[in-house]
Order: sequence, then structure tokens, then C-alpha cells
Amino acid sequence: MDQRGFGVDFGGSGIKGAPVDLVAGEFAADRVRIETPQPATPDAVAAVVAELLVQFRGTAGTVGVTVPGVVRHGVVSSAANIDASWIGTDADALLTEATGHEVHIVNDADAAGVAEVAYGAARGQQGLVVVTTLGTGIGSAVVHDGVLVPNSELGHLEVDGHDAESRAANSAREAEGLSWEAWAERLTRYYRVVEALMSPELFVVGGGVSKHAQLFLPLVDIKTPIVPAALRNRAGIVGAALHAARAV
Repeated sequence: MDQRGFGVDFGGSGIKGAPVDLVAGEFAADRVRIETPQPATPDAVAAVVAELLVQFRGTAGTVGVTVPGVVRHGVVSSAANIDASWIGTDADALLTEATGHEVHIVNDADAAGVAEVAYGAARGQQGLVVVTTLGTGIGSAVVHDGVLVPNSELGHLEVDGHDAESRAANSAREAEGLSWEAWAERLTRYYRVVEALMSPELFVVGGGVSKHAQLFLPLVDIKTPIVPAALRNRAGIVGAALHAARAV
């Protein structure tokens, strides 16, 4: 595997990219951010990814790109929070043609999970690790002995008659004005369901709210160890670059 890669994190407001040192799991240069085009169609996003790579002339090797959707063999098959025209798009082929680099896409939560297991809070952890990202929704990544089981979508489990993320995502906390204690009760219920289904060795909690982990994670009452993510907003870019390097 190459020691350098390039990762791109495609989000609702910004598309961010940086070269990545795949030994250390760190950016090899400062990240560059470009506003996400509206509408964020596949062709429009491909043009932005190509523009990002132009700003890092000399970038060689594969490029990894996160997508907030289910990914199968480089094809996007869901679009809950992105333009519907992504559904059915062979994004690997589209982005490879647009950029002139070999590109591999990966679900955004899966990218974060791969990064946390390789370099972050779950480094060295054997067995089953479940990484969740608490944001607008709940993203999830399931990794067993370092191997990703993709597209787990555990944020859409039904818990007490509700789509889990509609009650337990950070957006629900903000929209309903929940205290950290009240939100922790909902998170406890959610993680107990996942715990009962999967019996993981470790939960890792990411997303922007993880920087406040000390305010809510100690209140989550489950048997499984649960820790905040280490890479935070670097996880998508780093995980995408690592995924692409491994895909070669």
C-alpha cells in the first residue's frame, strides 16, 4: 500500500480535501475547502473534486471520496441527504474520469470508522467495533478485526416505534432543546438496542458533538465501553484516503 493518499470529504455545505500520510494517519498538507455546489449533482461535485486535486499538483496515486449514502461497488444506491440524481450513479467511474485519478468512494460514516480503527480511538482493538457519528442523523460503521462491514445504517434501526436518529441524533437534541441528561437517556436506549443486537467490544462516538463528550458520554448507561472519537473532523478525509489505498 502507498504511504501517501488523498482524501475528499463530501458534505452538505463543504467539500474538503487533503493529502494524507497513511502511516501516521495525518494530513500531509493543509486541508482545502470548497463550498458544496447547489444542487450537488454528481457532475457538479465531480467538478469540485477535480478542482481540489488541481490545487494539490503532484498528487499521485488513488483518491478516496466520502459520500453520505449507501455505496455498493462504487455505485451510490441511496440519497437521504444529497441530490436524488446520485442514486444509481457509478461514482467511482464518474470521478475517475473527471479527475484523471483512480477514485474509490466510501460511505462517510464507514470512512470515519476505518480511520478510528486504524489510527484513532479504536486502534489495536480486536473483535467488533461500532463507530457512530452523531450529527444531523446517526451514521454507523461496523469493523471486525480491522475489516469494514460496509453500509450498516444503524441510525435507521427502529427503537420504541421511531427511526432511531429522529430521536437520538444531535439534531434532535438541538431541535427539542434537550438537556445533556435528557439526551443521554435517549442515547442509552439507542445504544442498548445496538448492544443487544451486536455485542460489540467497543463503541466509538464521533460527529461534531463528540468534542463535548465529557458532558454526555459518562451519562450513557450501557455495559459496553464507549469512548469519544479521536480524529473528529479529520476522520472522513483520512478514512477515505485509507479506503482508496486499500482498494487498489
